[in-house]
Amino acid sequence: MRKLTVFNHVSLDGYFTDAGGDMSWAHQGADDPEFQQFSASNASGEGELLFGRVTYQMMAGFWTTPAAAQMMPKVAEGMNRMRKNVFSRTLDSVSWDNTRLIKGDLVAEARKLKEQPGPDMVILGSGSVVAQLAAAGLIDQFQVIVNPVVLGKGRTMFEGVPERLQLRLTSSRTFGNGKVFVTYEAT
Repeated sequence: MRKLTVFNHVSLDGYFTDAGGDMSWAHQGADDPEFQQFSASNASGEGELLFGRVTYQMMAGFWTTPAAAQMMPKVAEGMNRMRKNVFSRTLDSVSWDNTRLIKGDLVAEARKLKEQPGPDMVILGSGSVVAQLAAAGLIDQFQVIVNPVVLGKGRTMFEGVPERLQLRLTSSRTFGNGKVFVTYEAT
């Protein structure tokens, strides 16, 4: 069975978007060379990406632009090359290369994807997708970058999870820009 991982940035107070849905705060400190290398190596993998509609539209609107290719060429190349799945009941089509639209039941469709042969999968952003799949026990690993910023309010990626999720810390790494990368596995 394929492994399903979440990779998200969060603020120190636990939000992955601010109250207005903005995530630009997560890009602060991106000029740290060690962090740049880490980001580029993450995007160079052969995994498969999963998105909800909102994150898909945001990502497709940025990573396909010349500005993305100029700012972060390795990350942009990886994002555009990787296979992508977008879960949406409202979209009728997708335009980003290597993207498939999935309109069925989120949990059932994610379970089918996990059972198919192929590379491991990663969810980026997509808080409602994360919460639903975490509650269904389908997420194997949570990779979180804790950013040195307090937002005061916003949205957590676990909003709506009905009960406690027990996780086990498997690794952590601190960067010079103050960001901390932690990896937890579901127990």
